[in-house]
Amino acid sequence: MRAVRTGDDRRWRLRHLPVLLLASAVLGGVAGLVGGLTGGADAALGAAAGVAVTVVSYTLTTVVLAWADAINPQLVLPFGLGLYAAKFTLLGVVMVAVASTGWDGLIPLCVGIAAGVVVWTGVHIWWLTRVHSRDSAR
Repeated sequence: MRAVRTGDDRRWRLRHLPVLLLASAVLGGVAGLVGGLTGGADAALGAAAGVAVTVVSYTLTTVVLAWADAINPQLVLPFGLGLYAAKFTLLGVVMVAVASTGWDGLIPLCVGIAAGVVVWTGVHIWWLTRVHSRDSAR
């Protein structure tokens, strides 16, 4: 199996992103629908927003790390760790702020975040084991 990371394919770092974004968009719609049916407008907004939080976070990480790797692979670790610390600090601040409002969409927001993580990770694993491995074998 040859490595895909060759000079003739400079977009390999982001090739998986459209599939993940599509799966996340579908999840966001389903989360909003389920939230709306089970808990009303606040739950619909919370569930969809939770998925969006995960998508923005993971997309930001993907793009920043792809950029860092393209510049110099030694930048991946410091940028990855710095971005991780910044994102989780911001997420904590936002969650505390949202929780202090007493908003009814808080629990659906948390469920949406968790669902986003599960779907993004699952689709990424599927893409790596099915699509990417098939493309690498060529």
